[in-house]
Amino acid sequence: MRNVTEEIVRQVYQDLLPTAGPVHEGCEICREDVLVYALNRLQPHYVSTLKGAVLTKLELDSGQGSADVAVALMEGFRFVAVSPRCGREPYL
Repeated sequence: MRNVTEEIVRQVYQDLLPTAGPVHEGCEICREDVLVYALNRLQPHYVSTLKGAVLTKLELDSGQGSADVAVALMEGFRFVAVSPRCGREPYL
């Protein structure tokens, strides 16, 4: 059993990281905080078969599913940048 939403969010995180600004580079705490922020705002999609995983990934990779993931991550980047828990200066 696995949460396909988490896999997609982790993948899209890597794609969007270059646009997130320098505040997130190399900081594991900020990385995890952004991922948690996004995952808490998205519906989980649990699957137990390869077929279910493929169909769910197709759904989440296109259309509104893809946009929802990107928006949740960008909001997470912004939220963590202004209030980092790692001790860095806020990035305004």
